[in-house]
Amino acid sequence: MDSPTFVRFQLGAQLRRLRDEAKLTAERAAAVIEVSPSTLRRIESGRVGIKGPALGALLGEYGVTEPELRETLLTMAREGKQRGWWAKYSDLPQVYRQYIGLESAADEMQNFETIVVPGLLQTEAYAHAITSREASQPTPDAIAQRVAVRMERQKLITSGRLRFVAVMDEAVLHRQIGGADVMYEQLSAMLEAAELRNVTLQVIPFREGAYASMLSSFAILIFPDIPGVVYIEGLTGDLYAEGDDVQRCTTVFNDLRSSALSPTASTAMIRKIRDAEHQP
Repeated sequence: MDSPTFVRFQLGAQLRRLRDEAKLTAERAAAVIEVSPSTLRRIESGRVGIKGPALGALLGEYGVTEPELRETLLTMAREGKQRGWWAKYSDLPQVYRQYIGLESAADEMQNFETIVVPGLLQTEAYAHAITSREASQPTPDAIAQRVAVRMERQKLITSGRLRFVAVMDEAVLHRQIGGADVMYEQLSAMLEAAELRNVTLQVIPFREGAYASMLSSFAILIFPDIPGVVYIEGLTGDLYAEGDDVQRCTTVFNDLRSSALSPTASTAMIRKIRDAEHQP
């Protein structure tokens, strides 16, 4: 079953498309269901759900009369109210919850990182060291929850359900996050992950010099039968890009892979750096 967050995301995209086709402003549509324009935009972005009566009113305003389409959208609204496995973790930011929901529905992720190990490959100790230094200054309980969630998310890889392609800058391998013991364990875990059939790791070496997107990390989530989504995490907020932006980022990601070492050469570099720089 699709994750409830992903269902809401799909429903929101459909509602945004229908409003555009009806040539209605967000202000006008929001007034129909008696919410603020900002709330309507949160519905259209999939951040919150929408109840059946309000959805029916919007569809009426948009001129949607086809019974099959109306029923499909109403079903999506009902499914979007379900709870994902991450709902039991109460201290997670809403934007993070949305990302987890989308990630859970993807069948492939293409991830580029410039500074830190990709989240789906982080060990518990490494994840704790990263999370404890977040700008939001989370409480110890919040740190514990976020680390637990990160470990739970990794089941997407270990179960073989998610195809994961990660490209990272060589800087990721050298940065002493958590100390020598933590880094040795972390790089060892990456080598183990690289042996999985659904995981591909590549490293862009320092000698490559400047390359595309070297200042920006991002993840491309690819879903079955529908367009993908690009997720970009930032200090002041997270960004989801769709449409032509997904194709542009896919082109950049392919360029990054071309700039990177082969998977075999990349694992050799990881092993060499681990043994030379991060001995416990």
